[in-house]
Amino acid sequence: MRILIVTDAWFPQVNGVVRTLDTVSRTLRAQGHAVETITPGDFRTIPCPTYPEIRLALRPGPAIARRIDSFAPEAIHIATEGPLGLAARRLCLRRGLPFTTSFHTKFPEYLHARFRIPVSWGYRWMRYFHSRAERVMVATDTIMAELKGWGFDNTVRWSRGVDTELFRPRAADAVPEAVRSLARPIHLYVGRVAVEKNIEAFLERDLAGTKLVVGDGPQMAELRRRFPDAVFAGARHGEDLARYFAAADVFVFPSRTDTFGLVLLEALASGTPVAAFPVPGPLDVIADPAVGCLDMDLAAAARQALTLDRAACRAYALGHSWQACAAQFEAHLVSVAPAPAVSPERFAAA
Repeated sequence: MRILIVTDAWFPQVNGVVRTLDTVSRTLRAQGHAVETITPGDFRTIPCPTYPEIRLALRPGPAIARRIDSFAPEAIHIATEGPLGLAARRLCLRRGLPFTTSFHTKFPEYLHARFRIPVSWGYRWMRYFHSRAERVMVATDTIMAELKGWGFDNTVRWSRGVDTELFRPRAADAVPEAVRSLARPIHLYVGRVAVEKNIEAFLERDLAGTKLVVGDGPQMAELRRRFPDAVFAGARHGEDLARYFAAADVFVFPSRTDTFGLVLLEALASGTPVAAFPVPGPLDVIADPAVGCLDMDLAAAARQALTLDRAACRAYALGHSWQACAAQFEAHLVSVAPAPAVSPERFAAA
C-alpha cells in the first residue's frame, strides 16, 4: 500500500507523537509498504509562539498538492491539527479524497493551562477538524469515552508500542555517570519540560532520595529556580536516554493531559515501576497494579511503586509491540480513489 502521513510533529522534536509516527512508518516500510511523510522539514517554517522548538510550516498547500500528485497515495493519514494538517485536510475535502486522522494531544487542556482559553472552545474546534475524517485513531478507551462526550462519533482504537530492545533492564555498571552519585531512591521524570506536563506536582512532593528530570522545554529555567534540590539532566536520546530509564528506582508521571504516555511503556520495559495520577493515559497503560501505582496522592503512589517487582514491569511491557501497533494503524486506513489531475496552482491560496 502507498501510505501518505502528514504531520506537524517531527524531528528534531522528540516526543511520543514523533516516536510513534516514525516507528510505525519504519515498521510498515519493513513490511513492504511505501510510506511517505510530509513534515515541517519540507517547508519554510516559523517557531511556534511559546514553543520555539515546534516549527510551523508557511503556506504548505501547493507543495502538499504536488506531493499527492507525484506520490499517488492509496491512503492518506493526517496526524496533527497544525498548518500541515489543516492544509492537507482542506485539499482532501476539495478533491473528495477520504482520509483518516489521529488524536494525539489534548490541545484544549493545553491552551487552557497556558492561556485560560475555555476547554469547550478548544474541543469545538477539534471536533470541527476531525469530523470529516473517515476514522479518528485514538490511543486509549478512556480518551475515546472522553471524546464521545465532546461529540466525536468516528473514533477507533490505535494503541502504542515500545522498543523492548532499546528500553531494557541494565547492569549496575551501565548507570549513567551523572546518576552514580545521586542519593537513592531516584524518582525520574522524562518528557517535555512545559506547564501542561504538571511537573511541579512531582517536584513539590516530599520524597526521599533524588528527583531527576530528563528533558527540555520552555519551563526549564523556572523549575530550576523554584526547585534547586532537583537534578535537571537536560534532553537525552537513544541509548543514553534508555540508561536513565533503567537507572531509576521509580518513574513519576505527573501529567493529567496526555492521551497515552509512551514514556510509561518505556519505563516499564526498562524494569522501572510507575507512579502516576489515576487519569486518562495512566489508567489505560497501567492496567496491572503489579507494575504501577495510581493515586491522587502522587507521593504515596511513588512510595508504593518502590515496592513493586521490576521483573513484572519488564514482562508487562513485552506484551506491547510496535508490530501490533503498526498492524492496527494499517487496518484503520481508508483506501483513496485515484486522485484526479489537478493543477497545483489551483491550491495556491490553500
